Amino acid sequence: MTSPGRARIAALDVLRGFTLCEILLANIQLIANDGTAVVTQPMGDWDPWLGLPIFSLLFGIGFSLLLDSAANRVTRPWLVLLRRLVALLAIGLVHMLLWPGDILTKYAIVGMLVLLPSTWLPRWAVAGLAAALVPAALVFGGGGPLLIAGLFLLGSALVRYGVIEQIDRSARGPFLLGLVFAAGAVSALWVQANVRTGADTAQPSFTSSLADLLLAGVYVCALLLLLRTPLRPALRAVFVPLGRMALTNYLTATLLVLAATHILGLPIGRSLTAAYLVAGAILTAQWLFATLWLRRHRQGPMEWLWRWATWGHRSVLRIRTN
Repeated sequence: MTSPGRARIAALDVLRGFTLCEILLANIQLIANDGTAVVTQPMGDWDPWLGLPIFSLLFGIGFSLLLDSAANRVTRPWLVLLRRLVALLAIGLVHMLLWPGDILTKYAIVGMLVLLPSTWLPRWAVAGLAAALVPAALVFGGGGPLLIAGLFLLGSALVRYGVIEQIDRSARGPFLLGLVFAAGAVSALWVQANVRTGADTAQPSFTSSLADLLLAGVYVCALLLLLRTPLRPALRAVFVPLGRMALTNYLTATLLVLAATHILGLPIGRSLTAAYLVAGAILTAQWLFATLWLRRHRQGPMEWLWRWATWGHRSVLRIRTN
């Protein structure tokens, strides 16, 4: 989702690809057991929290980038955005027939209720709402739709303040911000440990949720820093194909997990080792398919379909070759 004349921001594709891997690792046993995604509570060592906050932030960023594109192309950009969210809702509802833990339906509904109306607000109001909703979500529920809304707005504000345009140009910002996130996460984990070992044995949902959210921020900053090192080509080669076809890969992962469980009979839901091995095989297959597909096509098949529904006309799928 880029504006005319704006090149794709590689760092965003890397973050999408990395997050897609983490979400599959976190949810593969839930998919195999027909369970629902854990959004507001930790799930052992692998926790969807580490992926879902990043994905939510990226969704808000992508939404505002599309807004910029639509504003330059049509007279009613809000209609383009509405069609995009309605199409996402339809895709998510179909996906829910396979797995009730689908996140796309939640994204579409929250997007209609929060992101779409925010396009008429000044950027300072969007940033202020994000600053209010994120801590409120942690205090009153540990996460859920309220946190998704806050992160959507935060991603939108980052675009509107020009931060995303600079994301691939400087290491100082991610370094300093990563230190702040790391210090905050350590502090939250320390408080959580003391509460658990003290007189109050209640689950400290606020501190655990805060720690997870800050750790997600650490992951983002670490990846952005690594993209400023000689590892950049390797990271782009591994994660960009997955990230550019994130929607296609998210949906096909469910099909592949269910096929491995119910057709091949693999014990994904009972064995963590089997789950990780299958997840690795799925991600490898998706990376190979995405890499080969993007050599001849501009976007993934589901991305193309989503774009078609967004703009109301078919776009060119194949890359022109001489």
